[in-house]
Amino acid sequence: MDSDRPWLKYWPRDVPQRMSYSVVALHDRLRDSARKYPWRTAIYYEGVELSYEQLDRASDRVAAALSGLGVVKGDRVALYLPNSPQFVICLYGALKAGAIVVPCNPAYKEAELNYQLKDSGAKILIAFNTLIDIAKRAAKDTAVERIIITGYEDVLPAIHLALRDVAIERPGDEELIRLADLIAESKNGAPDVVIDPREDVAFLCYTGGTTGTPKGVMLTHYNCVVNNTQKIMTWKLKEAGETLLIYLPLSHIYGLNWCLNTGIALAAKIVIQERFSIRETLEAIEKHRVTIFYGVPPVYSALSRYPELKRYDLSSVRIWMSAAAPLLPEVRRQFKMLTGIDVIECWGLTEAAPCLTFTPLGIGEVKPNLIGIPTIDTEVAVVDVESRKRLGPNEVGELVARGPQVMKGYWNKPEETKEALRDGWLRTGDLGFMSEDGLFYFVDRVKDLINVGGFKVWPAEVENTLLTHPAVVDAAVIAERDDYYGEVPKAFVVVRDDYRGKVSEEELIAYCKERLASFKAPKRVVFVDAIPKTPSGKTLRRLLRGG
Repeated sequence: MDSDRPWLKYWPRDVPQRMSYSVVALHDRLRDSARKYPWRTAIYYEGVELSYEQLDRASDRVAAALSGLGVVKGDRVALYLPNSPQFVICLYGALKAGAIVVPCNPAYKEAELNYQLKDSGAKILIAFNTLIDIAKRAAKDTAVERIIITGYEDVLPAIHLALRDVAIERPGDEELIRLADLIAESKNGAPDVVIDPREDVAFLCYTGGTTGTPKGVMLTHYNCVVNNTQKIMTWKLKEAGETLLIYLPLSHIYGLNWCLNTGIALAAKIVIQERFSIRETLEAIEKHRVTIFYGVPPVYSALSRYPELKRYDLSSVRIWMSAAAPLLPEVRRQFKMLTGIDVIECWGLTEAAPCLTFTPLGIGEVKPNLIGIPTIDTEVAVVDVESRKRLGPNEVGELVARGPQVMKGYWNKPEETKEALRDGWLRTGDLGFMSEDGLFYFVDRVKDLINVGGFKVWPAEVENTLLTHPAVVDAAVIAERDDYYGEVPKAFVVVRDDYRGKVSEEELIAYCKERLASFKAPKRVVFVDAIPKTPSGKTLRRLLRGG
């Protein structure tokens, strides 16, 4: 037994500990699936089916169209789209054009989207028609040269796609471009762009990281292919034999790479839903005979409490997977009792594309916050937060990791990159420990990020929004435990004397929801006389937490 890797005692049988990976571009995996399984369903969405050949051709046309608009290798193309066939087509089209894709959460409001567009220097913005007003305002004073619009009503009969046309307008003297027209008028073939998978960036995925400042995580084609391959090998996923259900946001690394890109590499049937709905999700599992289900703790909590769960035939699901936040042991036990299958938990972060560890099956009673063992070709260690000295079993410190899936760095942030990648190890910003038998556990966050069902919320952003309200003179935001989301923001607010008794909790929550994605808005607001601070003026959040 390797003394530095005691977790090997739990290593799954027939899974390699080390392996080599294909050095290919992500879009080459789509081309490969289309070549081998042209008529297999790639995407199912609201009654619409796209084969792998159709998806490949459609993305070729998008690539050719983007090239015609002046997109060259390394340019950034931002996607401001909900889960939809268009997201997948434009994603792979942009990659084929040599562009770096910037996935933008469709829940984002103007300021949030504007920040990503400015920081990334995106040249093209592809937006949904229902989001176009926000998109046009957010694109002002950025490098965006063209806005491409699509929507529920697009129709592309030339390539047998059910994407529907919409009426368009253009801000100022620029015109919006219809995706439908762009594809119909473009060439069939994608441009010939040479990609170096190990060096060329595929995605800029924005995250608060450990500092609370949104940063673009540079994930190369190789980073993403590696993480897909690790997953395929660990769980023996079958080429052209899996059906995946994705309701998780494709703008988030979990839905984007761990789910979608893995499915494309497998030539899987991918059932896309715009959002999670208990009834619709269970109906989809039963109808499509889904084999792999991706979830987050709030979803498993909801399913476990759903009184009609046993009415549905879920027998096709071989793998139930949970990530983005710790799954409560009681929820895990309840779900296994209802379905007969244990949930596999994975831990990671955007900077690791995203998976670093998984919980092996058959280890007996699961303790709270278990995140399992490192995946293939991956090392995880625990170090002292200050000295960086490696710690022993059961000692709590910062979890650090290294492996071929770890990011290239942060976009245009060399100092933050240097801080995050020390001596080849990625600082995760999470506190944890390794037990004597080699199992890793999550404890807390080094910083004050709030994890709302897998989405990161940094307190300063919410605080700054509250401080723009005329009644608020000071504010502090912390995480509060929530049975559904795991954590939600809770705000402490000091109001001006002339507003005392005149502004309500509901008003401030609604104010935040108008300016931030709804998951960032505080769920509770507590009015206080003062915010506890250090002599230097830093907020003492531990006192607000009761610590």
